[in-house]
Amino acid sequence: MSKGQTPKGQSPNEMSDAERRDRLRLARTETIGPVLFQSLIRRFGSAAKALDALPHLARRGGRTAPLTIPTPAEAERELEAGAKLGARLIAAGEADFPPLLAVLDPPPPLIWTLGHPSLLSKPCVAIVGARIASAGGQRFARQLALELGEAGYVVVSGLARGIDGAAHEGALATGTAAVLGGGIDDIYPPEHEALYRRVAGAGCLVSENAVGRRAKAQDFPRRNRIISGLSLGVVVVEAEMRSGSLITARLANEQGREVFAVPGSPLDPRAKGTNDLIRQGAQLCEGAEDVIRALQNLPTIRERERDLFDPPEVDQETLDREADRLRARLLALLSPTPVPHDELVRALNAPPAAVFAALVELALAGKAELLPGGLVARG
Repeated sequence: MSKGQTPKGQSPNEMSDAERRDRLRLARTETIGPVLFQSLIRRFGSAAKALDALPHLARRGGRTAPLTIPTPAEAERELEAGAKLGARLIAAGEADFPPLLAVLDPPPPLIWTLGHPSLLSKPCVAIVGARIASAGGQRFARQLALELGEAGYVVVSGLARGIDGAAHEGALATGTAAVLGGGIDDIYPPEHEALYRRVAGAGCLVSENAVGRRAKAQDFPRRNRIISGLSLGVVVVEAEMRSGSLITARLANEQGREVFAVPGSPLDPRAKGTNDLIRQGAQLCEGAEDVIRALQNLPTIRERERDLFDPPEVDQETLDREADRLRARLLALLSPTPVPHDELVRALNAPPAAVFAALVELALAGKAELLPGGLVARG
């Protein structure tokens, strides 16, 4: 069967249990993030073929220690743990994968869902803000979520204290999704256990992390990327100048989503971040009608077209030979400051597919880092 061909009797949006298990193994492999995952799937056509190629590619990139790749049994244990919770694993490319999340460059390889994942395919709006929020801010978030829900939008947030919790509470009756920093069973903060259960029952919980994983600080930017990625727009209700909510707003802007900010008193530090967003061009939000009016006029968000960095069909021997020729020069061009892929292609005056192959090898060896937005940095 050729690369990209669908097995007989299986539609393009169906995935075998074996392929889903292998995608889980690939996604949980050391050094592999969403960009590298997508690159490997495009190159090899299946997770099984990509897994077979990993040791060879990592050695070519200069890695001396073996990659830590989960065994089939370890992947099965995670799948069984999720099934025991009643959760469902959905892979990018499957019909039920959220459409707005699917158009990210790149999307998360897989997400765990608990509750009603069909909600994630409806129009969504994120509401985020300060954990230590004012009473007025929480009341505004709760009412905004209620009115957006009544207008047909699913409200997305992060189950955190303050604004997040108020937004979920306001939208419980109409539909809400909570994106978690840890695994699908990680209830954080602990005092939101009752809210977690209510969202699981009436809405949907979402996580890209392994079942059983407890959230760490580095997990929250990735969580925020999914919050904005699921949504047509992000509303920031309260935020100090250095806050995770502003990261979510920045990610939304990079993803081509609308950013809204609720103005506040200049005497309140929690208004400095939102007022600054408005100063930078975010849309002012004084109520649900501001959000609804703006979103009604949005163009359809479509999946990106293939660009010059998507590798064409090239045989493995040719790629290996070209990568050998370019690897050292490519590594010398990299620095901790991310640069676009196409700048490297121009600097090397080399075929994009060959540069792509060498970058994959260096990334697996930990010498390069492939980042969202078509960027690459030294590892």
